[in-house]
Amino acid sequence: MDLLEFERVLLARGEVVVGVDEVGRGALAGPMTVGAVVVRCDDRPPEGLNDSKLLTPARRESLVEPLHQWAAEWSLGSVSAAEIDDWGLRLALAVAATRALNGLKSTPTHALVDGSFNLLRSPLDVGFTAAPPPSLSYAHLPVTTLVKGDQRSATIAAAAVLAKVHRDAVMVALHEEFGEYQWARNKGYGAPEHLEALRRRGPNVHHRKSWRLPATASP
Repeated sequence: MDLLEFERVLLARGEVVVGVDEVGRGALAGPMTVGAVVVRCDDRPPEGLNDSKLLTPARRESLVEPLHQWAAEWSLGSVSAAEIDDWGLRLALAVAATRALNGLKSTPTHALVDGSFNLLRSPLDVGFTAAPPPSLSYAHLPVTTLVKGDQRSATIAAAAVLAKVHRDAVMVALHEEFGEYQWARNKGYGAPEHLEALRRRGPNVHHRKSWRLPATASP
């Protein structure tokens, strides 16, 4: 498969192309992170680049430095569990994506986004008690959404790999303080040992408390 099929068409039009993907959307704890990768030419991406979920942790980590060399620019943006609770998943995704694109030196003119919806946009409706979200400064950036884009687009796949490696490292570091949840192993997702720890100990500051978490067992 030609992983630069979509990028090549846009580059030929003179676009500044950014691939965008998120990781951590389905986790019960920890941040949600969005990666953004810019390319300005159709140089072959690193060998073995694919959907981050199909790669082993070692393979993802081995791709980080080659991806840094291959990409014209890259950046990551995250939202915390508290921000997800305040803003809801859709708006928090848009904020994380905005933070990722804000970290770039150049201004993209077209985004390739994994999935079926434009995660750079969201209604700004939040509860009265929530902190106001930042401006979604890329809400009107032209976007092409690609279902299974991390298997079809090199920039999307690269964004996913860089975001996944970063977020996994965050969860491993948090495991040092909150080892009972086994985040080094499950990365904050709903694995049996994580759910059991929630039943025994309840959530902590890094859990998404607006989600349907297991109830804490009575003493």
